Amino acid sequence: MTTDLALGAVGVVGILAGLVGTVVPVVPGLVVVWLATAGTLLAQGRGPLAWVVVAVLTGLMLTGTVLSTVLPARRAAASGAPRRSLSLAAAGAIVGFFVIPVLGLLIGGVAGLMLAEHDRLGEWAPAWRSAKGVMAAYGWGVLLEILVGVLMGLTWLTTFVLRAV
Repeated sequence: MTTDLALGAVGVVGILAGLVGTVVPVVPGLVVVWLATAGTLLAQGRGPLAWVVVAVLTGLMLTGTVLSTVLPARRAAASGAPRRSLSLAAAGAIVGFFVIPVLGLLIGGVAGLMLAEHDRLGEWAPAWRSAKGVMAAYGWGVLLEILVGVLMGLTWLTTFVLRAV
C-alpha cells in the first residue's frame, strides 16, 4: 500500500509537470505525462491490463504530439504566413528564450514573425493580422495538447485506482 501511494504521488507530480510543459514549451509535456503514467503503471504491476493501458497511453501521446504540431502548422499556413516567416518566428523564439528565459520564447517568436511579415508585406497592419492567425493556431495546438494530457492523466488515474483496489 505504501508503494502504491508513493507511485501515485510520482504519477500525479509527473502529470502536473507534463501539463505545465504543454503550456511552457521548454519541457516536452506529453512525453513527461507519458513517462509518469506508463512508468508508474508498469512499476505497480506487470499485469496485462498495465501493458494494454500503456499501449493506449502511447497512442494518445503520439496522436496528441502529431496533431498539436500538424494542425497549427496548417492553420498558420492558411493564415497566409509562408514557411520563411514561420522559420524566422522559430529563430526569434529561440533567441528570445536565451535573452528572457521562458517568457522570451513567446516574445521572441512573435517579434520574429512580425518582422518577417512586415518585411514580406511592407506594412504593420497586415503583418499583425498574419501574426494573430499564427498565434491563434499555436494556441489551438497548446489547447489540444492539454486536452490529450488530461485524457492521459484520467486514463492513468482510473487504471491506477483499479489496480490499487
